[in-house]
This record gives sequence, structure tokens and C-alpha cells, in this order.
Amino acid sequence: MEYRELIREALKYRENAYVPYSRFKVGAAVIMDDNKVYGGCNVENASFGATNCAERTAIFKAVSEGNKKLKAIAVVGDTSTYTAPCGICRQVIAEFGDENTDIIIIKNENDYKIKKLEDILPGAFTKEDINK
Repeated sequence: MEYRELIREALKYRENAYVPYSRFKVGAAVIMDDNKVYGGCNVENASFGATNCAERTAIFKAVSEGNKKLKAIAVVGDTSTYTAPCGICRQVIAEFGDENTDIIIIKNENDYKIKKLEDILPGAFTKEDINK
């Protein structure tokens, strides 16, 4: 699947990041099963615990609009290196994605890696584990 548009969206949302403490901007864009794209950025807070990551911002925007099936997510942080989702974001990706969900970890518009959920969160605890 071609992800150029999704990557550009993640890069665009990265610029909206509110990061007065870390100065580390992160952007994310998701494409849901209806092919709608949602974006998000990280939003820091002086209490730190109230900070929200870009990945969760994008996913929560989609869910708040009624879209609950994640096809792919693109994530970009510091463009001099790859920035993978944190542990909490990986768990949220697992909640709304599945084994076919692509996770695009971006260094820049032309340099990125595509991973699957099992690659970034092996043995994930999911809703299927609760329903056993």
C-alpha cells in the first residue's frame, strides 16, 4: 500500500505539537477502515502525566468520530532518527488495530519503515484475551 499522503499528514501535524517542556515534536496520522485520515500531535502539560502522545491524539480523534478500525498509522518525531510509538501508544494501537495494521515509523518523507503490530508489540494483550 502507498502511504505517501499519510506520511505527509503526519509531518504536517508534527508542526502543531505543543511541546514547551521537551521541545520534542511528534506527529501522527491514521487511516481507518473507511479510508478517512485523522491526524494528531503530542500535547504536553506541566504535570507531565496529563501529556498526550500524537498517536493517541490521532486515534482518539478517529474514535470520537465513530471510526474504530485502524488500518495504518504513521508516526514521525525528530527527523534525524526514527521515532517509534511508546508503550502506551502501542497498546492503544493494539486496541483499534489488528495483525494487518501497518505502523509506519518515519525518519523523513522518503525514509521510513513499515512494521506490523506483532513487530512492535509481540504477545500484545488485547480484547480477545478478555473474552476467553
